[in-house]
Amino acid sequence: MPTDTFRAIELLGRIPYGRVSASRRALPFTTVTRHLVLDDGRLMLRLHRGYDYHRALDGSVVAYEADNVNSGAADTWSVQFTGTARVTAPAPAERERFGATPRLADGEPFDPVFLRIEPEFVTLHWLTEVPAHHLAHSA
Repeated sequence: MPTDTFRAIELLGRIPYGRVSASRRALPFTTVTRHLVLDDGRLMLRLHRGYDYHRALDGSVVAYEADNVNSGAADTWSVQFTGTARVTAPAPAERERFGATPRLADGEPFDPVFLRIEPEFVTLHWLTEVPAHHLAHSA
């Protein structure tokens, strides 16, 4: 594995959530998911079954992105994994590593579904000396 790939995997292990993007009926969508970095470098995602996104994701090429943009760090990074997602059943130890699920998703009880991503492309981007962010764009 190239050095940037190892670094990207290490950075993903530092944060619990990211976003998965794909298309459904030719329209793009993105949703927030909890992720685990597995020992073999693949990702496992946990998302709410009630969104029904897992049906579009299963067997599709997806992009998964996570970053530390809102961390307040002077140097920020963004990691993107592109690969095929498959619905999977996690092993008990993997399920335990995910921790507790959110209680609700859009007011409904959270019903987890899990996917694995086999990365084909891994991209790592850095922004150095990012100026302090002020909430100038909020109401």
